[in-house]
Amino acid sequence: MHEVTVYWEGDMQFTSTNPSGNSFFIDTTPENGGENNGMHPKALMLSALAGCTGLDVLALLKKKQIVLDNFTLDVQGKLAKNHPRIYEEVTVNYYFEGEDLDVEQISQVVSLSVEKYCGVIAMFRQFATVHIKLFFNSEEHPYHAE
Repeated sequence: MHEVTVYWEGDMQFTSTNPSGNSFFIDTTPENGGENNGMHPKALMLSALAGCTGLDVLALLKKKQIVLDNFTLDVQGKLAKNHPRIYEEVTVNYYFEGEDLDVEQISQVVSLSVEKYCGVIAMFRQFATVHIKLFFNSEEHPYHAE
C-alpha cells in the first residue's frame, strides 16, 4: 500500500511527504487564496503521469541499450467546464533526441509503457481520453499501440 502525508503549512499551502521520505509543497493561485509557492494538485496528476511513463521508457531503453541525447515529456490536460473539473482529455508528447535514433524500437518501448506498464496512464483512462504523440529530433511520428 502507498501512503502520503500532507501537512498544512498555513494559508493554502501544504507539504506532502511520500514513502521515499522526499517532500514538496502544494499551493494554489493567488485568485484561489494561495501564493503559487508549490505544485497545483491537478498539475501533480499530470506530473505523475509523465513520471510514470518516463521511468518505464528509460528503464526499457536501458535494457535495450538504446542511448538518447535528450528525452522530454510534455503533458497537456483539458479540464471539464463544470465541477468537478476533472481532466476529460490528456495528450502525452514524447520528445526523443539523438543521433541515429531507432524509431521503431523506441516506439515499441513507448507502447509497452502506455499499453502495459504505466499504472498512472491506466488510471487516467478511467476518466479521460489519452492521446500519445511521438517526436524524434523534433519530427512527429505516428503512434501505434502494440
